[in-house]
Amino acid sequence: MSETITRPTLRIAPNSPVFDLPIHVALEHGLFAKEGLDVAFADTYDANISSADAFVRQKEALYESGSASAYNLCEWAGFDRSERGQRRSVVASLRPAVAAQALVTFDSALREPHDLAKVPVAINDRTGSHYTALQLLEGTLERSEIVVEHLGSPLARYEALKSGKVRVAMVMEPYISLLLKEGAHLIGVIFYRGSQVISPELPPEAVTAYTRAVDAAAALITQDFARYKHYIVQPVRDRLKPEELANHFVHYAPSRPVDPARFSQTYSWMKSWGLTDGQNDFGTLVV
Repeated sequence: MSETITRPTLRIAPNSPVFDLPIHVALEHGLFAKEGLDVAFADTYDANISSADAFVRQKEALYESGSASAYNLCEWAGFDRSERGQRRSVVASLRPAVAAQALVTFDSALREPHDLAKVPVAINDRTGSHYTALQLLEGTLERSEIVVEHLGSPLARYEALKSGKVRVAMVMEPYISLLLKEGAHLIGVIFYRGSQVISPELPPEAVTAYTRAVDAAAALITQDFARYKHYIVQPVRDRLKPEELANHFVHYAPSRPVDPARFSQTYSWMKSWGLTDGQNDFGTLVV
C-alpha cells in the first residue's frame, strides 16, 4: 500500500499582478508542483480595497488572519509590516519584480520635480508609492517642500488624477501605460525591488523551493514578456489591451538576499523620515 506524500503548503496573499506576475507564471507552468509545493493564492486580488491602515488592506489582512503564509510588497514596507504586525513575519528575500513608480500628471504646469514644491502627491500610505515618492523628490526638493497625500490603492489614485481631484500621482503599471495612453505625462520615474514576506513557521527548504520556482518564472517572463502581459492589465482590462502595456516600466530578475549593509541603509533612511519607531536589527526582520 503506497503512502500519501504531503507537499508543503503555501497560501499567498495577493498583491497587484505587476508584482505577483512570477507567481502567476509559476502556477501557469506548474513550477511549484515541480518543486514539490502546494501553492495557491489565498484570495482573488481586489483592486478596490483601500485603507489608510496598512493592516486592513487585503494582503496584510489575509496574512495577519492566518489565511496566508506569505506575500510580497515593497522593500521598506516588508520591514515595516514585519516590525508592526501582530503575527510574526520576516523578509526572506528581495522579490523578482523590479518595478517603476512614476510621477504622472495631466497638468501642463508640472514638468519636472522642481515644480512639485509644496504640491501634494497622491500616494498609498506606507507602500512603494509613498517611499519612492520621498526618495525621488528628496533628490531635488528640500524635505520641507515635499508633500504626500494618502489617496489609497493604485486604482483610487488613477481615478483621482483622472477626475482632477489631485494634480499629480505616484503610480506603477498598468496605470503608467494607461495614463500615458490617455494623455498624461511623466515628471519622474524610479525603479525599486520589493520584499518577500513569509511566516517563520514555513520550513526553510519550502522557502528555498518557492524562491527557485518564482526565479524560474522570472526567467520565462524575461524571455517572452508579451506572452504574460494579460495578467498585468487585468485590473484595467476594459481600458488597456495587453499589447498597449509598455515594455520598460517593469522587468523581472532573480530574487536577491537582503544583506546587512542594505538593511542598515534602508532602515536608517526609514528612521530619518519617521517611518519607523523601532530599534530592530538585521537578524530580527530578515531571514
